Amino acid sequence: MPAPTDLYAVIGHPVAHSRSPAIHAAFAAATGQALRYERLLAPLDGFAQTLADFAAQGGRGCNITVPFKFEAFAAAAERSERAELAGAVNTLKRDGERWLADNTDGVGLVRDIVVNAGVPLAGRRVLLVGAGGAGAGVLGPLLAEGPALLVLANRSPDKAQALVARHADLARRHGVDLQARGLGAPGIGFDVVLNASASSLGGGDIPVPAEVLRPGTLALDLMYGPAARPFLAWAARHGAIGRDGLGMLVEQAAESFAWWRGVRPPTDGVLATLRAEVDAAQGH
Repeated sequence: MPAPTDLYAVIGHPVAHSRSPAIHAAFAAATGQALRYERLLAPLDGFAQTLADFAAQGGRGCNITVPFKFEAFAAAAERSERAELAGAVNTLKRDGERWLADNTDGVGLVRDIVVNAGVPLAGRRVLLVGAGGAGAGVLGPLLAEGPALLVLANRSPDKAQALVARHADLARRHGVDLQARGLGAPGIGFDVVLNASASSLGGGDIPVPAEVLRPGTLALDLMYGPAARPFLAWAARHGAIGRDGLGMLVEQAAESFAWWRGVRPPTDGVLATLRAEVDAAQGH
């Protein structure tokens, strides 16, 4: 008898654009795992019902994308330390009649920066722009790398201060000078600049002044494809090294897959294939 095929999905609104099914299909093929991975479009007011229906169908785990990461946090019976710190969840795993939660965004981002891009974070000066769900999800793992300074810049200073306060103990444990600043004067000449704001998603202006960059700064937008293009062009104009969020997407998916299945999939081939597809779609 063949082994049963476990059901997984990505839940979001919108979700038709998601590349997660292709990524996890490639991971399953590479590791010999039997699973099926789907897209689930949840109504903006219907995340809880969508998740309940998915569980009733035998769903074993799911990734959560915008705008449901805070609702996923509330839906979980138990959360990892990094999910608790973030206050947002991008990965759920079924455990009997309950959901366990994690946030793999930050560890995926860190792996893409340190391993794929070859840029160490220890001892560096890092600017993280945006204190929403994306910024909250990556702050903890960034601090764990031990940068000398990490500035969290946000349009609403109160929101940034609250996130900094929640991560203060972690920053102290890793010897990081963690500060909250406004978008207008976040500092100058950072080694790494990370755009986790909604500016790319909404087609808005670059949220911080150009002096945050210096020649050779790694400037990474957590978005990819057309949404990241203005940020990458801005970085290039000022001598920075632009990078989009495609590597983060693949690496956070690998972390989710490893949690669900107990085996870590290789990511190099999947990222190379995805990069070629995205570049072709953009006419590069």
